[in-house]
Amino acid sequence: MKEQTEHPTIAPIVGPDDPRRFTDSGIELKEIYDESDVPKDLALGKPGEFPFTRGVYGEMYRKQLWTMRQYAGYATARESNERYRFLIENGSTGLSMAFDLPTQLGLDSDDGRCLGEVGRTGVAIDSIDDMRIAFDQIPLDKVSTSMTINAPASVLLLLYQLVGEEQGVPAEQLRGTTQNDVLKEYIARGNFIYPTEASMRLTTDLFAYCRETVPKWNTISISGYHFREKGCSAVQEVAFTLANGIAYVQAALDAGLPVDEFAPRLAFFFNGHNNVFQEVAKFRAARKMWAEIMRDRFGAKDERSMRLRFHTQTGGVTLTAQQPENNIARVALQGFAAVCGGTQSLHTNGFDEALALPTEDAARIALRTQQIIAAESGAVEAIDPFAGSYFVESLTDEIETRAKELIAKVDELGGSPNAISFITNEIEESAWGYQERYRTGQDIVVGVNAYVTDELQVPDTLRVDQKSEDDQVSRLKAFKENRDQEVVANHLDTIRAAAAGTDNLLPVLREALRDHCTLGEVCAAMRDVFGSYKPEF
Repeated sequence: MKEQTEHPTIAPIVGPDDPRRFTDSGIELKEIYDESDVPKDLALGKPGEFPFTRGVYGEMYRKQLWTMRQYAGYATARESNERYRFLIENGSTGLSMAFDLPTQLGLDSDDGRCLGEVGRTGVAIDSIDDMRIAFDQIPLDKVSTSMTINAPASVLLLLYQLVGEEQGVPAEQLRGTTQNDVLKEYIARGNFIYPTEASMRLTTDLFAYCRETVPKWNTISISGYHFREKGCSAVQEVAFTLANGIAYVQAALDAGLPVDEFAPRLAFFFNGHNNVFQEVAKFRAARKMWAEIMRDRFGAKDERSMRLRFHTQTGGVTLTAQQPENNIARVALQGFAAVCGGTQSLHTNGFDEALALPTEDAARIALRTQQIIAAESGAVEAIDPFAGSYFVESLTDEIETRAKELIAKVDELGGSPNAISFITNEIEESAWGYQERYRTGQDIVVGVNAYVTDELQVPDTLRVDQKSEDDQVSRLKAFKENRDQEVVANHLDTIRAAAAGTDNLLPVLREALRDHCTLGEVCAAMRDVFGSYKPEF
């Protein structure tokens, strides 16, 4: 058996007969907590005040509930539009757009490399026509839209802006978020296009463009979610997410943007797991740490720059294909923890998502879970309801201490863009630890390594058939044939020239997309200049 090296942010493997108990971050849990476990200098402050441990707004959910933003999208724009309207009709207060892998990688659906992947994990968006269909009969001045898109984030934002203008909605009224977090792609997901320097340029170009043109837009969602999906612990999730946040702020400052002009639109994205107490503590610690980083490290003066506003998605990696209805309980716990931890928006997973994209019934149950938490659990009645708990305050302090140590190691390596291998190795070590703890029975997963039944439960699942892909490719072919090819070629040359320079790329990309260049074409034009990222193995 592999010997586990010393990692104070990963639970040790001690076996099921050891009486000690640990969180996944290696924090040993006592039987009982008292005042001696709480930091002597504990100063929580009030919600809405620095350091925001208790919440980024003074009245929190007593004034306004979190945005119930269900992640959705599959097959073609038309089918996704139907799901978006279904969610809105059932009480969803925001949309969260899932894109297929070709779109995430900046490839058109008719690219030979995309065969079998078009529309499978999200919606295919190749052109302004697709974006137009996706938001048919959905007024963009009334809805907030989050787009889970990274390497080609600028392209999708611009398509959304163009469709808004067609609806008569000025860019100043558009509300939403582009994930736009490329660093986590190099570390955890692999859906990158360009080398790090070019990707960071596109990221900060989007910051600057939105400051001038789309001021209500959240320009980035700095994402720890995917680190946790890859196998990191809660402490690692906080540390590596905030380390990436530091890198983006520094890149924006290096690009000449004043901190208080872009930082208020930064947002974060965290995972929700089953240990309610650790999750609540994680969110509280992250808020406090970010406020101090922005004030003390970057000299922010505007309190809005110090607020860590975040979206939470319940943990996809916690869902089990075995006894899938058990996932309803898991998602409820995770959603409850996110609300008690002060999230600004929340996606709850469908119980069938370990098997396929969620069916309408599963999506409805997931949304109803949020609505039950809001209306029936009591979690919204008091702000920061776990504050003062010996246990939670001790966990909050311990997570902060351990996460700061990890951030210091990333700093020693020159920041996240230079510490990709270190971060990846840390997460992989944690993932191995998870697997060993499950294998040995130290950690219990109901229905997987305990309370197992012989009966196989396979619910009806959503299937994306080949016809959807064929239809998308046919529509794209017709779109490309019915346009001015010379205008397209000229735009692509202009993009290459702009990429070779230093000016903001988004105005040039916007004109090209408006004149019917496709996502794949504009991304390829930039790739001609920037090249492609080559991971180190």
